[in-house]
Amino acid sequence: MTGQHLPTTLGGEDMDAGALLDAMASKMRWHQARQSILAQNVANANTPGYRGEELQPISFGDALSQAQAASVQLATNDPSDFGGLDSSAEGDGLSAEPQLNFEVTPEGNGVTIEDEMMKVTANQMDYQTVTTLYAKSLALIRTALGHPS
Repeated sequence: MTGQHLPTTLGGEDMDAGALLDAMASKMRWHQARQSILAQNVANANTPGYRGEELQPISFGDALSQAQAASVQLATNDPSDFGGLDSSAEGDGLSAEPQLNFEVTPEGNGVTIEDEMMKVTANQMDYQTVTTLYAKSLALIRTALGHPS
């Protein structure tokens, strides 16, 4: 079975286990980036004029689609061969955007510490869930290959 991809079915489509693991890794990177942004929001909760930032939500299906699409690369000798493609785009696709704040202090700060701490806790729980799934998936693959540990 060495060198073969382990097929998996999700939503009626066959895919290899590598794409699934890549999607979980993308989701973990998203949670790590979000944790940094949330920590920055908490750290600036009393900074006058500071407006919190947030990452665009990422769905597991989107991460899985990106992981599957990333395996197909176009070969070109000259970047101008494909006029509409921009090779300078961010590699991870993660960029912080300003939050819409409903509460703003008289100093112009739009961060509510209670809301940010709830987001931090939810983000930590989601990250732990994905990392547990990732570890269980690796253990399952090892067992299937006859390498229990």
